[in-house]
Amino acid sequence: MVLDSIGVGLIGSTTDVFELALQHCQHMYAPDYISSVYGRRDVRLSPTLAAFVNGVATHSMDFDDTWHPATHPSGAVLPAVLALSDMMPASRKPSGLDFLLAFNVGIEIQGRLMRFSNEACNIPKRFHPPTVVGPMGSAAACARLLSLDPSQCSHALAIAASLAGAPMANAATQSKPLHIGNASRLGLEAALLASRGLEASPLVLDAVAGVAGFNAFYEDYVPQPLDSPHAFLLEEQDMGFKRFPAHLGMHWVADAAASVHKLLVGAGPGKVFPHQVQDILLRVPLSKYINRPFPESEHEARHSFQFNACSALLDGEVTVRSFTPAAMRRPELHALLSRVRLEHPHDNPANFNLMYGEVQVMLVGGDTVNGRCDTFYGHWRNPLTNESLRKKFRNNAEVVLPSAKVERLIEAVDDLDRLEDCKDLLSQLQ
Repeated sequence: MVLDSIGVGLIGSTTDVFELALQHCQHMYAPDYISSVYGRRDVRLSPTLAAFVNGVATHSMDFDDTWHPATHPSGAVLPAVLALSDMMPASRKPSGLDFLLAFNVGIEIQGRLMRFSNEACNIPKRFHPPTVVGPMGSAAACARLLSLDPSQCSHALAIAASLAGAPMANAATQSKPLHIGNASRLGLEAALLASRGLEASPLVLDAVAGVAGFNAFYEDYVPQPLDSPHAFLLEEQDMGFKRFPAHLGMHWVADAAASVHKLLVGAGPGKVFPHQVQDILLRVPLSKYINRPFPESEHEARHSFQFNACSALLDGEVTVRSFTPAAMRRPELHALLSRVRLEHPHDNPANFNLMYGEVQVMLVGGDTVNGRCDTFYGHWRNPLTNESLRKKFRNNAEVVLPSAKVERLIEAVDDLDRLEDCKDLLSQLQ
C-alpha cells in the first residue's frame, strides 16, 4: 500500500490539478521549508500544506487504492504521516516500524468506522467517503506518531470530525482530488491542535440519542466494541489496487469489454472497428455519477462506464494513455460511444463487493458477443501480485524520478519495518 500510494502520487505530480494546488500553496502562504513534495526536488512546504498537495497528487488520476466499504484509505493517511515525519527533528525521526504502525492505525480507523454502517458498504450517493473517514484516519495516524495520550487522541478524532465531509457533486471534476488532500491535511491539523490542548466532544463517535455525531454522515451508523484480542482489518481483507487510473467500478466493464475485444480480434494486436458494431449493451449497477455517455474531460472519462468499456473494446485494454486528449478525441471511440445502452439488473447492486460488469456487443450481421467480469485482477478477492505492484510502481514513478532512485524507493519501502528511522524513505521522494 505504501509503495503503490507513493507511485500514484509521483505520477499524479505531473497533473494540472496538482500544479494548481501547488501554486496555490506557494503563492498564498508564507514559505516554510520543512516537508517534501512528490516529484519536486527543490520544493518544500509546511507539513500541513505538503500533506495537502501530496494528497491531491495521490488522487489526481483516481489511481489510488480502494477498499470495502468503499473509500481510498492510503491517500488520506500516507501524505500526512510523511509530512509529519519530515517535521520531526533528526534526533526524533520515527523508526520504520513506528511509521508503519501509525499508517496502519490510520487505515484501521477508516475501515472500522465504515463497517459500523450498512449504507457505507454501497457506492456513495451523498458524501465522498474519503472526506468523511479520511480526516479521522489521518488524525489517528498522526496522533499515534506524535505519541498523544488517550484523551488527546479522542480530541484529535473529534476535531477531525468537525473538519469532515464533502458532497459527491464534485465527482469527476478537478475538485475531487482536493477531497483527499484536505482529508490528509485536516487530520494532521486536528492531531497537532489536540497536541496543543484543544478539546472537542468525546461523544462524536458514540451513538447518543438526540445528538448528531458521526451518524450525520451515515444515518445507520451504530458503533460496536472492538474484539479482544484485536486484529487489524488488513489481516482479514486485502486492498484493491487499480491497473489503470479510473473509478474502481470501471475495472469491471473494462475487463468484460477487453474479453469481447479478444474474441473479436484474437490474441494478437488488432482493433475493433465501429463499422462492425451495431449495438453495445452494458449491464452495470445503477449509479448516476459514473453514468456519463459522452465525457468531456479526463476526469469525467475516469467516471464513465461508457468511455471505459468502449476504450477497452477498441484497444483491448485501458491504460494511462487512454485519458489523454488525443485518445479521447478519436472519431472511432465516439462512434462506439454513440452505440452504447445501459441496463441495471436487480442482481447487480452498487456495491464493490457484489457488483459485476457485463458487455454484450451486437455485430452488424446480427451475431452477439458477450463478456462478463465478476472479479477483476486487482480486486481484494483477486489481488495484484507483488510483481504486478512493482511494475505499476515503476511505470508511475519513472515518469518523474530516475530509475536508480525508483529502485532505492522500492528497497526503502521493502525494508521499512527494519529501519531505525525513516530518513532513507523520506530522502527518496523528490
